[in-house]
Amino acid sequence: MDTTDGLASLQPTAPDGATARYVFRVEIRLEPAADGLWTDPDRFETTLYRASDEPGTDGWLFFRDALWRGELADEPHFRRLVEDELGCQVVSASFSELRTDEAYFDALKTKIADDLSLFNADSVSDVLNKYLGSSIRVA
Repeated sequence: MDTTDGLASLQPTAPDGATARYVFRVEIRLEPAADGLWTDPDRFETTLYRASDEPGTDGWLFFRDALWRGELADEPHFRRLVEDELGCQVVSASFSELRTDEAYFDALKTKIADDLSLFNADSVSDVLNKYLGSSIRVA
């Protein structure tokens, strides 16, 4: 999976109809380009969101391919991807959680159960623990 395309869908709120999103913590540094200008504070933390694709559709394996054991686990690489998308210097970037509702979470578990071999795991619980740990919030 090319996570550069996946990051292109980062947005502050989920689009209409989206019931799940990945949540990232990001620290940004502002560096005004003009002499004599500065910001105080010059760093701030913000929350970055990426809509989660519906289970079974293109991109639904983002959690498997990119998070804890994927390329976004490489923090310097993840920072560069976020910098490219946001157009400002990113000091730190990390995955925080998958935030979802019960219906999406049930659909995700069902789709995982359909083919556990995709995850090299014996159960849905193993998959969720392996790739998302305790970072799932179901509202």
